Amino acid sequence: MGGAEAVHPDRPAAAVTRLGSRLVNWYAVVEDGRWTIFDAGVPGYWPQLEQKGISPGLVEAVVLTHAHGDHVGVAERLRKAGARVYVHEADEELAMTGKAAWKNERSPLPYLRHGMAWKLLGHLARNGALKPNKIAEVTAFRDGDVLEVPGRPGVIHAPGHTPGHCAFDIGGALIAGDLLCTLNPLTGRPGPQPMPGALNQSTEQILESLAKIGDLGAQTVYVGHGEPWTDGVRSAVERARAASPS
Repeated sequence: MGGAEAVHPDRPAAAVTRLGSRLVNWYAVVEDGRWTIFDAGVPGYWPQLEQKGISPGLVEAVVLTHAHGDHVGVAERLRKAGARVYVHEADEELAMTGKAAWKNERSPLPYLRHGMAWKLLGHLARNGALKPNKIAEVTAFRDGDVLEVPGRPGVIHAPGHTPGHCAFDIGGALIAGDLLCTLNPLTGRPGPQPMPGALNQSTEQILESLAKIGDLGAQTVYVGHGEPWTDGVRSAVERARAASPS
């Protein structure tokens, strides 16, 4: 299986702080007292920063895997506190307007037969994520860039969930965003799998993007929904590709 070369092949895994809830994850990495936030959860998660000992004024960067509403929640607030917000150029408009220029491949309506879908909707509503949370200014990046922020993440463009979706190699660990999940947020199905079709621009493209990370040596895969996968990138990719579409 072809894939991206590790950006940090000799660097130990970064220490990753997990934030969020059972339904939505976001992450933080510290270096010399400065923080990078990967994704930005939903607006109601703001108090989690202080709970984890992260002063907003010490957050240097917010790096987005993509610009869906459950991943940008506190980004603008952190930008106003001094952070720079980074997103792939293909998701730049979505980040700044909250409006997608494409349609997802499946209707969300059939998923409403699952209790998990209602749990997610209720959680997002209670935490302010069902309305656009626009980001006034972003810095765009491209595939292959290494961002000069704490953790020095290497960019792997992995579209399909959104056109600009990316994963980030942070040295022995991978921030995968919604390239795959370990808990389907609409059906409750566990295990590595692509996100459900109602949330994807193209699941077929996601399967192609998974090949880009298959040869990375990272042991832990940090996903947007579900528990981090600790059995290596290759096994996560193999299981996700083998999972039947949902």
